Amino acid sequence: MGLQTKSHAQVTCFGEVLWDILPDGPQPGGAPLNVAYHLNKLGINTGIISRIGQDDNGRMLAQLMDKWKINHELLQVDDIHTTGEVLASLSNGNEVSYRIVFPVAWDFISAEHAALEQVAASDYFIYGSLAARNETTLRSLLHFLELDVFRVLDINLRYPYVKRAVLQELMPRADMIKLNEAELDVVQTIFGGNYGTERDKIDFIQDKFNISEILITKGESGAAYYKGSERFYHYGTAVKVKDTIGSGDSFLAAFIAGHSKAAEPHEILKKAITMGAFIATHKGACPDYLLTDYLSFDA
Repeated sequence: MGLQTKSHAQVTCFGEVLWDILPDGPQPGGAPLNVAYHLNKLGINTGIISRIGQDDNGRMLAQLMDKWKINHELLQVDDIHTTGEVLASLSNGNEVSYRIVFPVAWDFISAEHAALEQVAASDYFIYGSLAARNETTLRSLLHFLELDVFRVLDINLRYPYVKRAVLQELMPRADMIKLNEAELDVVQTIFGGNYGTERDKIDFIQDKFNISEILITKGESGAAYYKGSERFYHYGTAVKVKDTIGSGDSFLAAFIAGHSKAAEPHEILKKAITMGAFIATHKGACPDYLLTDYLSFDA
């Protein structure tokens, strides 16, 4: 598949777009933007709904979306609040810690008519829990979640923006959720679960929120995919890591690409894990690469 070949699937990503201010310089980011970037690389038509400030940071993000061929016709411009920033630092083992500036433009995304129409025409709507930290964006998001589209919730717990009430609003409306092992523990505890095994934790969440499909990322240990009562697992890929920024977002993009083609679950997981590992060998969440680079790495 060439980079300009697009599948029939249509995806809309909703939420934060921002600059990660790293010790060695700024990088574009925000989970929805990262996912959209990699979906487009994988040949999936993807647009984004977000909000930027009327400032240089916002203009540079819009220019990058043009360059990356991400549909950003629905990108809103805020004349009061600035474009989002995250002050990030790397610790031992290449782990990343964040301080997320608040409030910023993406805290005030509105549910515009054209955006509602785009989501209604999409096959997948991908949204995250972090974007719902402010009431304005949360209320807009709930309008989108009333539409008939496959809804994918990326749980991204960043303190102090971990609120039971927000998760209570978002999780019952999801068709699929993605979270890591630590987030799985936090979520089940928040809602009164006290289970030791992964299977029991998943059963608790599936039963409580009526969610059939759950993705659990496990870093070097791979990932698991629960679909109803079935469990699929694939081990991780050992690589020389440059940083882990955005590797989970690239994993989700590759998973949705395979899911949209109704591929075999074990194969979807394998390709998604490979994508996450491939991006971890690069600097930043959205490194420049050709699809052939990923496919060669996959081989």
